[in-house]
Amino acid sequence: MTDLLYSEAESDLRAAVRALLADRAAPAALPARLEGTGPHDAALWRALAGDVGAAGLLVPEELGGQGAGPREAAVVLEELGRAVTPLPYLTSSVVATRTLLALAPAGGPPAGPAAGLLAELAAGRRTAVLALPLTTGPGAPEPGAPEPGSPTPTDPPPPAGHRPRTPTAETPAPAPHTIPAPAPAPIPAVADAVLADVLLVPRPDGLHAVDAADAEIRPLTPLDLTRPLAAVTVPADAAGTRLAEAAASRAAVREGLLAGAGLLASEQLGLAEWCLEESVRHTRTRHQFNRPVGSFQALKHRMAELWLEVTAARAAARNAADALATGSADAPLAVAVAQAYCSRVAVHAAEECVQLHGGTGMTWEHPAHVYLKRAKADQLAYGSAGHHKDTLAGLVGLPAPAGC
Repeated sequence: MTDLLYSEAESDLRAAVRALLADRAAPAALPARLEGTGPHDAALWRALAGDVGAAGLLVPEELGGQGAGPREAAVVLEELGRAVTPLPYLTSSVVATRTLLALAPAGGPPAGPAAGLLAELAAGRRTAVLALPLTTGPGAPEPGAPEPGSPTPTDPPPPAGHRPRTPTAETPAPAPHTIPAPAPAPIPAVADAVLADVLLVPRPDGLHAVDAADAEIRPLTPLDLTRPLAAVTVPADAAGTRLAEAAASRAAVREGLLAGAGLLASEQLGLAEWCLEESVRHTRTRHQFNRPVGSFQALKHRMAELWLEVTAARAAARNAADALATGSADAPLAVAVAQAYCSRVAVHAAEECVQLHGGTGMTWEHPAHVYLKRAKADQLAYGSAGHHKDTLAGLVGLPAPAGC
């Protein structure tokens, strides 16, 4: 394990991203943007992805990226979480990018179409999303994939007493029965699909890059309005570009989902930090009985407990980012711990923020409800806490009791 403290470069990156978001995406203005033309700001994305260079942090320099790693991307996600910024950074610059990077041959960067797409993503000219439900966690079976050991569908047996008919000149054999191919099923709850230029579609024969314009993308109404969801149907004739065969595709998707779950913990950390700081600020300035409400012991204890939780969440999130950055064999363990813990802390911090603001926290105009909805949605993103606890139990050899 390396030093989990923030380096000077990471602190400088944080300052640049925080300054940009303070100027262009202040939390106080978010509820109004949700009611207006929509939360997504294309100009802000260009500034963050291209001018700051955040979109290329995970991409090697030879492909036009910054050649940094998950620790730096985690810093960006902390700041995006603090502002609940509605940008496709996690889905495109982390999950899709890490999936493409995992297609690289041993000892070198990706080649062919994957390399070209990575260069486009690093420059912020295009965005891509993995066409799986947002709730898909690392290690979970892909939707529609057969369960291990499941029987293969076969024709039903003939009825009892049936005797096959022998074809003759008078009674020729019937024409072969052709079963039409089923229509492709929609993929539910794909995050940021409405903003994507390219869909990375896992199929039985491998991973395909399909232009979003060739797919049917039906927007859904999510709980968290800052991260749009859509049902995506990719027609069978939209073959796109095959990036990898089946085995390499499955391994790359697992790697992308693992990075998404691990760095989502940093977004949850940033969200919890903002909620704690805003709660402390409000209770210092809000007076009752001629004294700040924050001076009452009951509220002091609640905020002190929350501070301890946020501090522990920082350690878990930083450990997960570092494990991903160093390629540690314990990365799945670190990610499972971070997600199982940070998702709960983020929700608790947002709930306390709403409650400690009193009546103000219940209004649409105050952004506290936006933070709570993002925290609740993030509880299910890239695997629920229960999924990660099951993963953790398996990794450390603590299976659930029989019958549970």
